Amino acid sequence: MVNGYTGNILRVDLTNEKIIIENPEEIFYRRYIGGEGFVAYYLLKELKAGIDPLSAENKLIFATGPLTGFAIPGTGRNSVGAKSPLTGGFGEAEVGGHWGAELKHAGFDAIIIEGKAKKPVYLWIKDGDAEIKNAIHLWGKVTGEAEAIIKKELSDQFIRVAQIGSGGENLVRYACIINDLRNAAGRTGMGAVMGSKNLKAIAVRGHKKLEVINKEKLRAKIREFNEVAYKTVSGYFEYGTGSGIMEQFAKSGNLPTRNFRDGNFKGAKVLDPGIMKQEIGLKMESCYACSIRCKKVVEIGEPWNVNPLYGGPEYESIGAFGSNCGVDDLKAVCKANELCNKYSIDTISTGVSISFAMECYENGIISDNDTNGIKLNFGNAEAVVQLVEMIAKREGLGDILAEGVKKAAEKIKNGADKFAMHVKGQEIPMHEPRLKQGLGVGYTVSPTGAEHMANMHDTSIANENSIALHRAIGILEPLEIDDLGIKKIRALVYYTNWRNLLNALLICYFVPWDYVDIPEIVRSVTGWYTSSWELMKVGERITTMARAFNVREGLTKKDDWLPERFFQPHTSGALAETAIKPNELKNAIITYYKMMGWDEDGIPTKSKLEELELDWICQYL
Repeated sequence: MVNGYTGNILRVDLTNEKIIIENPEEIFYRRYIGGEGFVAYYLLKELKAGIDPLSAENKLIFATGPLTGFAIPGTGRNSVGAKSPLTGGFGEAEVGGHWGAELKHAGFDAIIIEGKAKKPVYLWIKDGDAEIKNAIHLWGKVTGEAEAIIKKELSDQFIRVAQIGSGGENLVRYACIINDLRNAAGRTGMGAVMGSKNLKAIAVRGHKKLEVINKEKLRAKIREFNEVAYKTVSGYFEYGTGSGIMEQFAKSGNLPTRNFRDGNFKGAKVLDPGIMKQEIGLKMESCYACSIRCKKVVEIGEPWNVNPLYGGPEYESIGAFGSNCGVDDLKAVCKANELCNKYSIDTISTGVSISFAMECYENGIISDNDTNGIKLNFGNAEAVVQLVEMIAKREGLGDILAEGVKKAAEKIKNGADKFAMHVKGQEIPMHEPRLKQGLGVGYTVSPTGAEHMANMHDTSIANENSIALHRAIGILEPLEIDDLGIKKIRALVYYTNWRNLLNALLICYFVPWDYVDIPEIVRSVTGWYTSSWELMKVGERITTMARAFNVREGLTKKDDWLPERFFQPHTSGALAETAIKPNELKNAIITYYKMMGWDEDGIPTKSKLEELELDWICQYL
């Protein structure tokens, strides 16, 4: 097997309690690379169309990439995918920490979980072997307790655990999977799929030594990187994501405020991680072998008891529980984040579901009778914390909100749908599409619903300084952030295809490897004589496979759209006179389809599938 891979894929049938190991050919690895590429391939190849995402017929796929497990900064990640219970379409999420590297060292490139266990179980993988173990005693435990018990009963404190808490067990549709207690495969409801299979956790331990083809070249590249990394991303070392930008985002209109309605948030500065470090204390940790220690750890005594085991809030969590709920209580935001990691629910979807409920409450659609007396006004920090608990445990109003804002609005009715901020059923992240309008197009066409990570942020290509990096993939000149013309959509295509490649290689977006570095690293590890062009085609292949999966599952071009709210300006602030024009958005989406080689309905054409060596997909369309 080529270097960078173990050549082993673990297949676990929970229904029949059978475990086998498969050995794909090298061409499979080169064509799909890993991570999201493996997920898209197996979901298309092996799932029947139209299955219930929470049925035993769904498959849950954990995948690494060719760089996983090596001491390369930014590669301590793994991917998780299944049919999404939140959107009914392609579901996939990436997660950092140490679990993915441990799986590779244990001898596996990926795990395919099939069927449903008769009772709660966990999977124990060590040095090439795997067994299904009883987890009845773990069911109902928060993630911290469950991990401690697993490590004790397996007599190894160095075990790495990916697991679910009450959110996954209770099938919250946006439940996530938590690695190492503080790293979340957050989006699209992968934790609910795991819970539907009665799978509490996957514990891994490995000692396999991984080989690279060119050690000296790789070491030189890493040394070069480490010499300049601190200067390039110094803010991440000290504060993680969100540092120094909260007030700036508020002033520009990019900070979602009160369910994406308003433009002014006076408490933005209070939510900044710099304040967090001064007033609460902030410790920084890293993912596997990463020199950029950007993972926050907070500890709070009063008034909210926040356990440092569960890390600390990143920008998305701060925005979702803070400004978007009108809350400027930093300690409450930290508590809400801790609860999400304890219970395994996505901070973005949880926060947006709460802000949705708050706006419904303020408009009389939800009453005190629905909230059990909780005053759900924007700005009520205590209510936010209470609702996180209620959602994870599916109690009262939390049971409705656990369905996601799309389904919740359908159940609540009375005009609630106009306050449901989602695309394809997935709640919108903490970046404003009225400001970054290319990002708004990216939200609409993303196969997983509203997605900010694999998306293009218009501000990153808006000036000469920022555009210099991106010229390597053909984005040659700065473009206005509110432009939706042909050049912007071309940039979106190139940018998002590259980012989907990173989701296959499983390289962190926050680590500043550039377009030249990455092919050199892949060559050094695998020995493949590859290029940026070949790797870009892998990203395009993944984008197209994910689209084909959604087409097969019944999603149409009608699902590629934004909530009506974004066609109106903010109520105040920098975007008080700025909104997305529906006709421009429609034309931009059509342009995107054409540039991707899809037809006017957004369906990949036969010739495009053949060009990408995906002609086997034609039968599904």
